[in-house]
Amino acid sequence: MRATIERFRSHERSVQLLMVNQFTINLGFYMLMPYLAAHLAGTLGLAAWLVGLVLGVRNFSQQGMFVVGGALADRFGCKPLIVAGCALRTAGFATLAVADSLPALLAASAATGFAGALFNPAVRAYLAADAGERRVEAFALFNVFYQAGILLGPLVGLALTGIDFRLTCLVSAAIFGALSVVQIRALPARPVAARGGPGAAAGMRALWRGAPANRPFLLFSAAMIGSYVLSFQVYLALPLEVRRLVGEGGSGTAAVTLLFAVSALSTVAAQTRVTAWFQARTEPGPALAVGVIVMGLAFVPPLVATAVPVPGGGAARWLCAAVPLTLSALLLAAGTMIAYPFEMDTVIRLSGERHVATHYGLYNTICGVGIALGNLFTGAALDAARDAGLAALPWAALSVLGAACAAALHGLHRTGRIPKRSVPEEPRVAV
Repeated sequence: MRATIERFRSHERSVQLLMVNQFTINLGFYMLMPYLAAHLAGTLGLAAWLVGLVLGVRNFSQQGMFVVGGALADRFGCKPLIVAGCALRTAGFATLAVADSLPALLAASAATGFAGALFNPAVRAYLAADAGERRVEAFALFNVFYQAGILLGPLVGLALTGIDFRLTCLVSAAIFGALSVVQIRALPARPVAARGGPGAAAGMRALWRGAPANRPFLLFSAAMIGSYVLSFQVYLALPLEVRRLVGEGGSGTAAVTLLFAVSALSTVAAQTRVTAWFQARTEPGPALAVGVIVMGLAFVPPLVATAVPVPGGGAARWLCAAVPLTLSALLLAAGTMIAYPFEMDTVIRLSGERHVATHYGLYNTICGVGIALGNLFTGAALDAARDAGLAALPWAALSVLGAACAAALHGLHRTGRIPKRSVPEEPRVAV
C-alpha cells in the first residue's frame, strides 16, 4: 500500500484529482444504487416490471449514450463534460429523494444515467492525456480508487438507508454537488481536442465518422465484449448462485457481501504490483489475453462444485456455497487487474491518440450492449440448466467464452492490430 501511495503522489496534480474524483463518484453512486430497487418496490410499492423499467432507463441512458458523451468531450473539452455530468447527477439523485410518481422517477433515472455518459469518457481521456507515457500505471492506480469507492459506498449507504432512503439520496446528491464545485475550482482546463470545421456541427460530424470507421478499434472492442460479460457475473451469476444455495436471509447477504469485499479488497491491495509485473515482462496483447483467460478460469470452481453433493443445511452448506464462489470472485478480480490498465491504454493507441474520448465512449457503448445481451442469456441459461439438471453447463459456457475471447485477442496481437508499446514506461516514485 505504501508503494501505491508513493506512485499516486508522483503523478501530476490533475491526475491525482481525477483518481480521487473517481473514488468519490463511486462512493456516491454505490451508496445509493444497490438500495434503489428495494425503495421502488417497498416504499413506493411499484410493480416488479415498473422497477425493471426505471432501472433499465438508467442503464440505457448511460450505456447507450456513452458515445454521445465521448464525442461532446472531444468537441467541447473534458472539463466541461466532467462538471456537467457531476451537476446532472446531483439533480438526478436529489430528485430521487422526493419523486413518487413514475414520470418523475423515469426522468431522475435517465438523468443519473446520462450523467455517467457525460463524465466517464471525459475522465478517462483527461487522465490518459495528463499521465502521458505513464498512463498504464495511471490506469492501474485509477482502478484502485475505483474499486475502493465500490467497496465503501454500499457500507455508507447501508447505514444511511437504515435511517431513510431519502437521506441516502440527499447525501449522495450533496457529494456530487461538492464534486461539481471542486472540478470547477481545481481541475485545469485543457485545449479542445477537435474543432473539425467552422462550427460545432462540422466538428461533431468529423468525430462521428472517425471512430466507427476505425476497423482495428472495432475488432478490439468486439473481442473485449466477452471479458465484460465475464466480469459482470460478480453482480449476476455469482450472487444468484449464492442465494440459491444459502437463501435470502442474513446468511445469503453475508455470503454476497463476501464476494464483493474479496473483489474490491484484492484490487486495492494488489493492482499496482500486478500491473508492474506484467508491464516489465510482456506486451499489451499477451497481458490482455492472460487476463481474460484468468477470468474464464474463474468459473471452474463453481463448475467443479456442481459435482459435489450439497449439504442439507448449516455451516457446511454455507461453506459449500461461499468457498467456490468467493474463489471465483477472486479470480475475476485478478483477471480484471491484469487486463484493465492495458485495455484502457490499447483504446488510446488504436485511436491514434486523436478523439480519445469519442473512442472511449463508443467502446463503452459496444461493451455495454454486449453486457446487456450477455446477462440476458446468462440469466436464462442458469434457470434452464438448473431445471434440466445440467447445472454445470452455464459455468462451462462462461469458461469457454473466456477462452474464445482470449484467442481473439491473441489473434489481434499476432496480426499487429493490438499495437505494441513504443516507449517503455519508467514508474517514478516520490522522494
